[in-house]
Amino acid sequence: MDLHFFDRNTEYTVIERRLPHWVQAGVVCFVTWRTDDSIPALVLEKWRQERRQWLRLHAINPISQNWRQQLQLLDIEAQTEFYQHFSQRWHDELDEGHGACVLRQRLIAEIVSKSLLHFDQDRYELTDFIVMPNHVHLLAAFPVESAMLEQCKSWKHFTAHEINRKLDQRGRFWQQDGFDHLVRSEEQFLYFRRYIARNGIKAALSPTESLHYSKLK
Repeated sequence: MDLHFFDRNTEYTVIERRLPHWVQAGVVCFVTWRTDDSIPALVLEKWRQERRQWLRLHAINPISQNWRQQLQLLDIEAQTEFYQHFSQRWHDELDEGHGACVLRQRLIAEIVSKSLLHFDQDRYELTDFIVMPNHVHLLAAFPVESAMLEQCKSWKHFTAHEINRKLDQRGRFWQQDGFDHLVRSEEQFLYFRRYIARNGIKAALSPTESLHYSKLK
């Protein structure tokens, strides 16, 4: 596979939603989506409180509408500390197994895996994914900048409908916004591949409680 990584000197777009989404055509992206009940309100508020404290310590007003832009003005070490710490805390909480964790059931997890693989090498190039009990991680490259968010919306819409039908339930299944990160280098790509492959072990799951796929050996 001819893999491409993020290049600041090549055209890219930042789409501002509840979370900022950086997109660049053809670049491998690490994507996470989670079930609607995967982070309890008290856990989420504690995470946000710690983030607000960190920003204040770095002279950034956390309630300012442009706090993300202010964060980008900090030195690269501070920015790296922020993203690594709060991203890792977020993923650690997902691995705690909050919520109903219906994706632990193999038949339900396979709804997601089949959806991810359905348009592989047509609408996107998928390299790795894991379906965890309450979230999904994947690595994929999308041909145009608009494709990543559109495809994630399609995956979540289809799988939510199928899972709710299978479980005879209604209501929102996935959280609206996912987490995505453009891969910066081959080293980072290999790090994310290892993270995906080992996520079930990290969360102390049995082999049947997660569903891992990798195209690359």
